[in-house]
Amino acid sequence: MRIERIPLLLALSLAAHIAAAQPDEGSATGDAPQDPVIAVRPAPPPTRAVSTTDAVADAAALEEIVVTAERRVASVQDTPISIEAFNAETIELRGIQGVHDLSAQVPALTIEPFPTHNATLRLFIRGVGVYDAQLTQDPAVGVYLDGVYIARSVGLALDLADLDRIEVLRGPQGTLYGRNTTGGAINLITKRPDPGAFSMSAQTGGGSRSNYRAKASFNVPVTDDLALGLALLGNRRDGFVDNTGPGEDFGDRSELAGRLSARWLPTAWLTTDYSYDHSDLRYANTLFQAVLPPNTNKGQAELFKPYAVSQTVYSERRLRHLATGAPMEESGSRIDGHALTLTAPLGAFELKYIGAWRKLRDEEYADLGGGAGSTTYRLDSNAYAGPAATVANGGPTPLVIPTVTQEQFSHELQFGGRLFDDRVEFIVGAYAFRETGREDRHRLNHQLSTAISPDQLDELSASLPELDPILGSLGIIDFSQIDQLRLVNFVDFDWTIANRATALFGQATWTPPFEALQDRLHLTVGYRRSSDEREAVKFRISDTYVEVQANGQGTARLLSSAEKFDYVRSARSFRDDAWSFVAAYELTPAINLYAKSVEAYKSGGFNVRDPHISGASQGNTYGFGFVDGFAPEYVQSWEAGIKSEWLGRRLRVNADVFRSDYTDMQINFLIPGTISDTKTINAGKARMRGFELDATAQLHADLRLSADYAWLDAEVLEVIDPQGNNVADLYPFTSAPRHSGVVALDWTALRAGWGELRAYGSYNYIAQRQGNVITEERRGLTSIPAYGLWNARLSAAGIRMGSEGTLDLALWGRNLADKVYPLMAIDNLPQSDRAVVWGEPRSLGLELTYRFRR
Repeated sequence: MRIERIPLLLALSLAAHIAAAQPDEGSATGDAPQDPVIAVRPAPPPTRAVSTTDAVADAAALEEIVVTAERRVASVQDTPISIEAFNAETIELRGIQGVHDLSAQVPALTIEPFPTHNATLRLFIRGVGVYDAQLTQDPAVGVYLDGVYIARSVGLALDLADLDRIEVLRGPQGTLYGRNTTGGAINLITKRPDPGAFSMSAQTGGGSRSNYRAKASFNVPVTDDLALGLALLGNRRDGFVDNTGPGEDFGDRSELAGRLSARWLPTAWLTTDYSYDHSDLRYANTLFQAVLPPNTNKGQAELFKPYAVSQTVYSERRLRHLATGAPMEESGSRIDGHALTLTAPLGAFELKYIGAWRKLRDEEYADLGGGAGSTTYRLDSNAYAGPAATVANGGPTPLVIPTVTQEQFSHELQFGGRLFDDRVEFIVGAYAFRETGREDRHRLNHQLSTAISPDQLDELSASLPELDPILGSLGIIDFSQIDQLRLVNFVDFDWTIANRATALFGQATWTPPFEALQDRLHLTVGYRRSSDEREAVKFRISDTYVEVQANGQGTARLLSSAEKFDYVRSARSFRDDAWSFVAAYELTPAINLYAKSVEAYKSGGFNVRDPHISGASQGNTYGFGFVDGFAPEYVQSWEAGIKSEWLGRRLRVNADVFRSDYTDMQINFLIPGTISDTKTINAGKARMRGFELDATAQLHADLRLSADYAWLDAEVLEVIDPQGNNVADLYPFTSAPRHSGVVALDWTALRAGWGELRAYGSYNYIAQRQGNVITEERRGLTSIPAYGLWNARLSAAGIRMGSEGTLDLALWGRNLADKVYPLMAIDNLPQSDRAVVWGEPRSLGLELTYRFRR
């Protein structure tokens, strides 16, 4: 892959620097109110003479962290939520470029790319998430960009331009954030323009595997009350597994992202914020590397398993070269979004409106072949020109790249403030959301083709009694006449969604006026009424042909057809009432205790990979099908925690324990003997409990140590199959590591007049994850073993460039020990019981950043 857009960003950065160097003749001098940020707030100015010892003590104090997790500005120490927050400096220091980089930074949060479209992410917080990303199924972790809910996890594996802060809220967030936050929420907040001063930054760098990255951001005051912001980002890198077959190399990617924003302050009582963001990602999906040959029963694939094995490369170590048979095609994601936020302070109150429109287009080409470059064993949607295509399609079937499109609109109105001498702080609001979407593969196309080994023909004939009449109709009475026999599967998919959601919500915190409590007790109650209307329409054809080459001629006949979906429609409505109760107590000014009870709900929906129309469908042993759909899941969670600072704010220790009980939990499982057919069930009962610890110590004014840890015990307690058996042992939480943690050291080694030398290093650990289980004999085949990764960054920062500019030079490294570890694993390929996508090997790079402010 190539990207030609990086030089454009460098040119823009240079032009901005030249413009910034011009004399300032009319810049605005007024200060505009800014959104709350995670800021470095030094100790209050002294009112007495300060000794050297006192000055060192003040410099060594930890900064206050300000968040908006409860839709209000508050210190993280006063927010009764298990939360991890990162400001712009920390985002840069830790190399966080988007949602996909958070997994290594937040214990209890695991993130994986989806197997067949790597721009889609699987997000799990405390083990709760969605294993199978579908348009008809909602995520369990809500992602918000500047307060706007992003409904689909498709396209989340993108770098984001101009991030100002990130907040990760662990645990259910059922009242203020509402539907689809049974696991937690991730808030992404971008920088807002400031009419007060012109500023810009430009960064360029490169690294391992031809990694080139450039980004630039500009804050341009237009008048005293109007400012514009522009952020551009370009990135490209090669994958670490070469494709020695035709087409793209696995894992290659290039992207361009931009964001245009405006802040207008027309009056003292109104702030208007507008933003437009655009992302364009081009990439080649990774190829699963086979680790174990198939020794378990593959159902329908048993017929061609021996031949599939002969066309597959196996290795327990990470290979640098694999090959496709058909050309590996490029995939891509394009996202456009508009958002408008109006904020009106009304005395002691504030009225806010957030309106947004977002559009997504994602093209997902995947190859699930054996990596040996076989053209006679294929699992892809590329063109096919054999006799079966002529019979089924009247000629060759075309290349088809499955395409997901989605469009969403949302409106949210918030009203909040303080009452009764500030003893009651409240927020109430209304929310409306609408989306339409389509997954389009609506041309007959190739999905699987395989030759059959000659020594398998007798077995094939015995397994498929319908085969002999077909061969007889072709004039073949003896297998010795056959030069080659193939099975070819063609599919035609098309499904659409139309969803609506509305909600009314409110939360109020009361500080009782009892003298004995000294305003230390705060009682909070929250409520949300959610309504969902969901509709899905499914079209599907899946036909398998037998293709015979005999006596120098090729012929084909239809062998079998799956149940046909001819635009089958299903629609359901759901309602929910969720409550939250919190009691917080300030034991001392530096120690806060809290206990809370929270309810949350995730909407029901439909499973488009279900092969049966309804529970009455022929051959359906599961008792439900596509039109039956599945019910919502519910969670009741209890949590108790402490937020504390010690030793003059040099030590911060936040910890919590929790228990969550799930009912009707939505679990996707693969139907044995199939490659991609799944069922979604509502588990009867599931339980999780855990402990989380976030600790930061300012050991010295120039040395900071942080250690974050999460312990998780998650278990599905009850899943009743159609026969009435409890088969919960077959449904573990797929991504719920028992232990996870991050240790980081930030050391400013030298401070001088020209700048500073700074070193940052981290180690993140994640324990074994169980993975999906299909049958007992296949338990553990998709598990991910424990691993830990070392990362580091060395920088010379704040180098003076004139009176208003600075330069940073940084060296960074990820996975410094070059740990070989699987990122994800599957066991449902015909050719393998365990196939994996490996995690990124060691990467090294250099960054150069210039900043200017006037």
